[in-house]
Amino acid sequence: MKKNMGVVGAVMVGLLAGCASVKTADFDEIKLYTLKNKAGTTVKVTNYGATVTSIVTADRDGNLADIALGYNDVSGYMNAVDKPYFGSVVGRYGNRIAKGKFSIDGQEYTLATNNGENHLHGGVIGFDKVVWDAEIVGKNAVKFSYLAKDGEEGYPGNLQIAVTYTLTEESELKIDYLATTDKKTPVNLTNHTYFNLKGEGEGTILDHELMINAKATTPVDSGLIPTGEITPVNGTPFDFTSAKAIGRDISKKDRQLEYGLGYDHNFVLDKGGKDGQMTLAATVYEPTSGRFMEVFTEEPGIQFYCGNFLAGNLKGKAGKTYVHRGGFCLETQHYPDSPNQPAFPSTILAPGEEYKTGTIYRFGVK
Repeated sequence: MKKNMGVVGAVMVGLLAGCASVKTADFDEIKLYTLKNKAGTTVKVTNYGATVTSIVTADRDGNLADIALGYNDVSGYMNAVDKPYFGSVVGRYGNRIAKGKFSIDGQEYTLATNNGENHLHGGVIGFDKVVWDAEIVGKNAVKFSYLAKDGEEGYPGNLQIAVTYTLTEESELKIDYLATTDKKTPVNLTNHTYFNLKGEGEGTILDHELMINAKATTPVDSGLIPTGEITPVNGTPFDFTSAKAIGRDISKKDRQLEYGLGYDHNFVLDKGGKDGQMTLAATVYEPTSGRFMEVFTEEPGIQFYCGNFLAGNLKGKAGKTYVHRGGFCLETQHYPDSPNQPAFPSTILAPGEEYKTGTIYRFGVK
């Protein structure tokens, strides 16, 4: 590897033979890449699932900690209990599609139902469970590429995808997505990193102060499928238009919180997705460490999930247990079930078009 590019590649250890989604010939192709800037911010990514495995940042006193949940070796990602999708790129369609069915131009397609009666995050073997091609493309930048073949997990079209991770000197983790297809197909890619700004394994995230730049959400039914409505957050536990502790309203009596077992909902961003404009979607502040994170995106929505299904049965990189609500996700996206919701922004990609979108996670202190 070219050391002056600021990217180091290494073979991941702890490979597990016999995983259904990875062929034996792929094992030697699983790599770990380290991106590091002059401030000491370090991001590690692997081409297994195009996964972010580690994000190390400083607190207000300069102490470093890993703030991304995950595992020390690839076997953890292969055999993860309850498929938490730690750090992975998920797709071909991130989030849920009702009953695993949708139609394009009158033709119905059937997908795996891997989340109750619904389809979630691309299916049984989504993009989080495959080995991507990897290429260093610049200073502190690595590109992962994958060809999802026509019919894979039930989706139409050969979809060629590239996801590029770049770490800037301003401690921004930039994620750029690009895809093309030879048949009309739904595409909704996102990254599923779980954050705990105190450090992975350091208790719950309920004291983190969250702002989401959204005055509305897309409410869901008991299966977490959008009803098709867009409802204001004003006067509800979902009002994060001003920063507040994640745990402040999480136990209030509310049907949507009951359905999600907490927050697991799509927020309609006030300025997201307009003319490819990158806008501020969310901020998170952790008072004890002083760590501060901003999320910018071109997407129209963001899924806020606060680790409701973390159950204390997983141990992270430092050997500490990931407790209930021990991490949160802010997944930039189009809305769930958009292929079945004509009033939502379209997620259908046609031949000759490009799926091109970006998200930035910026880390700092205050």
